[in-house]
Amino acid sequence: MSETDDELDSIREQKRKELEDKASKPETPDTPIHVEGQSHLDQLVADHDVVLVDFYADWCGPCKMLEPTIETLAAESDAVMAKVDIDAHQALAQQYRVQGVPTLYLFANGEPVEQMVGVQDKGTLEQKIAAASA
Repeated sequence: MSETDDELDSIREQKRKELEDKASKPETPDTPIHVEGQSHLDQLVADHDVVLVDFYADWCGPCKMLEPTIETLAAESDAVMAKVDIDAHQALAQQYRVQGVPTLYLFANGEPVEQMVGVQDKGTLEQKIAAASA
């Protein structure tokens, strides 16, 4: 067996591992996911490397202003965008100490790494997602 054959085998093995890793992770959805409860949120955070959770209310003006940004980030980034309606999931909002909406939590590798209150611009959120992904 030549050195070239060994190199090819090594490259094939590396590619096989990359494909297996990619196949074992759920694909990132390109639209925001509406959280249905604590276990659903826990599952999203466990299944994906980076998750941005938007705690919102339908009656909230700033939340409506933030919504197009969240939708764009869902389509353009590798992070999962999750939305939690604080009126429908009051216990979840209490658990995360949401006192004003919108409140955003950024999770990386299953852990909350950042909390932001109020409307955030797309550039700021992209930077925070990129930092969490690194």
